[in-house]
Amino acid sequence: MSCPCARVRRVGLFGGTHGNELSGVLLVRHWQQDGAEIQRAGVQVKPFLTNPRAVERCTRYIDCDLNRVFDPESLGRPVVEDIPYEVRRAQEINHIFGPKGSDDAYDLIFDLHNTTSNMGGTIILENSRDDFTIQMVHYIKNALAPEPCPALLIEHPSLKYATTRSVAKHPVGVEVGPQPQGVARADVLDKMRKIVKHGLDFVQLFNEGKEFPPCTIEVFKIMEKVDYPRNKNGEIIAIIHPKLQDQDWQPLKNGDPQFLTLDGEVIPYQGDCTVYPTFINEAAYYEKKQAFVKTEKIKLTAKHLRLSVSEQSTS
Repeated sequence: MSCPCARVRRVGLFGGTHGNELSGVLLVRHWQQDGAEIQRAGVQVKPFLTNPRAVERCTRYIDCDLNRVFDPESLGRPVVEDIPYEVRRAQEINHIFGPKGSDDAYDLIFDLHNTTSNMGGTIILENSRDDFTIQMVHYIKNALAPEPCPALLIEHPSLKYATTRSVAKHPVGVEVGPQPQGVARADVLDKMRKIVKHGLDFVQLFNEGKEFPPCTIEVFKIMEKVDYPRNKNGEIIAIIHPKLQDQDWQPLKNGDPQFLTLDGEVIPYQGDCTVYPTFINEAAYYEKKQAFVKTEKIKLTAKHLRLSVSEQSTS
């Protein structure tokens, strides 16, 4: 069974969705000045600074998290004077790159992020049934090998993200760390740049009519968010245990150290199954009351992928 897909004509490269995550900010600004490395035949590739006010202040956001307001309610909100800056900006982005869920939306968006967690060069997927994106991740993983390139699937029945990139038909998050907020590390920027390069190479090969056989990739699927232990006033009373710190994607088993109180008490993980934590001790998630995300390892399979015959005849 093959999956004939339409030609990819428009790709967005988003940086600065969070204004203090500098790899994407620097790359987008560079590509806006000199886009030679992102140009691909027959494709419009648009580098775009999504939250310029936050970038200017080198802060995550101005009024609210831009990466959480691409829901129907926010996108349809009347533009009045006291509307949060990021909600107004989301509507502008939806107008340029969407409308979300429509045939007119951009085909593909790479949204470039940094994390303070030790996640390496991670690709974030939103849909377990998107053959095109799964095939692209498979291609990127093989191109980067033997360097690992974990894939995180954030599809979940109750955890709704409403991300900036979800405007596109195929949304892809690129999350690279560890990197402090407001800092640019050359090794982290290089990892991000390579992921984007290989992703665009895949688009070009696909548009040229290359066929991609069925494939399977390993992904880490989000299960739930875990908060820090707190007292009755809601204040944090324990921090990430040293043996868990920086161990993103590594197995966490029942009884393993998880948190450490300031009195020196170890709080172990209690669970029926082995999980794989990520976003461990992410600085931006303290306000979201999130110490890490629990994931499970699963396999995703994509069908044989090729450009549809009608598209090939117009090339």
